[in-house]
Amino acid sequence: MRIVDGSVLRLIRQWLEAPVVEPVAKGKGPKVTRNDKGTPQGGVISPLLANLYLHWFEVALLRELRKGHVAAGLVRYADDFVILAGDLSDALTAFVEERLEGWLGLRINREKTRCIDLKDEGQRLDFLGYSLRYDRDLWGRPKKYLNVFPSPRSLKRERARLRAMTDKRQCFTPVPELIAKVNRHLKGWSNYYAYGHPRKAFRDMNQYVRLRLIAHLERRSQRSYKKPEGQTYYQHLNELGLITL
Repeated sequence: MRIVDGSVLRLIRQWLEAPVVEPVAKGKGPKVTRNDKGTPQGGVISPLLANLYLHWFEVALLRELRKGHVAAGLVRYADDFVILAGDLSDALTAFVEERLEGWLGLRINREKTRCIDLKDEGQRLDFLGYSLRYDRDLWGRPKKYLNVFPSPRSLKRERARLRAMTDKRQCFTPVPELIAKVNRHLKGWSNYYAYGHPRKAFRDMNQYVRLRLIAHLERRSQRSYKKPEGQTYYQHLNELGLITL
């Protein structure tokens, strides 16, 4: 609809048809495949094309909502989006599917797509690493509040990342250098998840990091690690500069 420059179209086609090279077992050459549809996952062009396509879906959806005077909205990040509505009717669902799969020729990921009512007991929405859920009021009042916290999948991914940063391959890394590296990572992670109510997630992550570093210190040498006399590991790690979320 918008791009008519032949050289730009050829460049986009080259991006889409670029082979995907994956490493395999030792002694064998890399595995090379070509996609016959879609954009390569992780490709530099993928988020740009997602925004080009879904911008017009967003325009069409908001126009349709205004036409029907429906109290609804759209939150989108690249190819991930959430439609918020007081009543998600069958007509609106059919409109979304027709515009995405008919008009734009895209394919909805049915495994990740679902309709939920957040006010129902036990329902949770996971989006961009966050979980959103209505929980009982902490002060015992007869109402619920919208709890926003790091999703279980995000916490699992973060623990895996910290486990890799403190595994046995880091035994030759000086302790101050390792702790500085862990601190930088934790600061970036906590800055992203500072919104909402992350206190419990941060407390659990603090405990996990300390346990990993204690195991790392005791594994660095054949001799048992000796911390300063009269100090707990908690105090010793604080002295070494480990931050607390």
